[in-house]
Amino acid sequence: MEHRRRWRKSACCTALIAVSGLSACQEKTSGPQNPPTAVQVEAAALSDYAPTIRLTGEVRPRVESELSFRVAGRIAERLVNVGDHVTADQVLARLDPQQQRATVTSADAAILSAEAVLRQATSSYERQKALLARGFTTQREHDQAQEAYRTAQASLADAQAQLGTARDRLSDTVLRAGVAGVITARNVETGQVVQAAQAVFSIAQDGPRDAVFNVNESIFTHELADPAIALTLLSDPAVTATGAVREVSPTVDRVTSTVRVKVGLAQSPAAMTLGASVIGEGRMQPRKLVVVPWSALSSASGQPAVWTVDPGTKAVSLKPISIEGYETGKVFVREGLQPGELVATGGAQFLRPSQVVALAKGAAR
Repeated sequence: MEHRRRWRKSACCTALIAVSGLSACQEKTSGPQNPPTAVQVEAAALSDYAPTIRLTGEVRPRVESELSFRVAGRIAERLVNVGDHVTADQVLARLDPQQQRATVTSADAAILSAEAVLRQATSSYERQKALLARGFTTQREHDQAQEAYRTAQASLADAQAQLGTARDRLSDTVLRAGVAGVITARNVETGQVVQAAQAVFSIAQDGPRDAVFNVNESIFTHELADPAIALTLLSDPAVTATGAVREVSPTVDRVTSTVRVKVGLAQSPAAMTLGASVIGEGRMQPRKLVVVPWSALSSASGQPAVWTVDPGTKAVSLKPISIEGYETGKVFVREGLQPGELVATGGAQFLRPSQVVALAKGAAR
């Protein structure tokens, strides 16, 4: 009996020790929870946004035209090449004039024939007029002679007009520049047969120049702060000029989806030759936009977003935004964010929606 009582007493002690150890383990595992994630935040603020637009363009002539012969024929001589500077009366090319010379000869012969007919008709009419005055002819014969005389006069005038046309066509076999400028294109070679009005040369007329740019149509949603456009020669930044927008194309190019803009140069430096590449720079009117640090930028379903912090609950949420533009260290927000909202600028990579965070020391409150 004594042995059994000792065994029971020992079992009870063992059970108490086990319970005490389990309680101690439970107390150890149910210790204090991890502290909230600390993030740095900053209040979104309004700032002036006045972006500078820089585009690359090309110097082009203000007026560029195509030159062509007024008559068809075979080119007998070509006297200029692309890049040559020509004067207004300079001969550029000639056609074989054989056909036009034959036409002039035929017109000369037609005049001689018409003059002979007119002399005969004049003599007959004068005779009939004199006989009628003395009563030795009839009125009918007199009228017929008068009609023949007038017809001969008209035939001579027509022959003279034909001769003038033939001589003009002969002179049209010589192509002159008409204006001073630079030949920018040549479309024919000696021996080639061309039709009337077929483009033979292109000439850039001397005078004012334009800087031509192909720009995205979205640029026209904003206004320039200054109509003056600063131009810089790409190959030599020391060469500069100023200009103003002179012409904007009313249509969008189907291939490039851009709009052509022509900036008229106030003065064209000698170094800004035709075809030279230039950089055009213009500043837009300033606008008030919400600005946040670049470190606040995140992504939501592939779109830009920022983590905002509720100042009361300290809970975070991912808010999509629309971006207007970028500057060094700054992101300008067009839509999706209001001034004064707290955005996470540090530690955002560890956040999840509705997570409660702690504001890091030194962060905006």
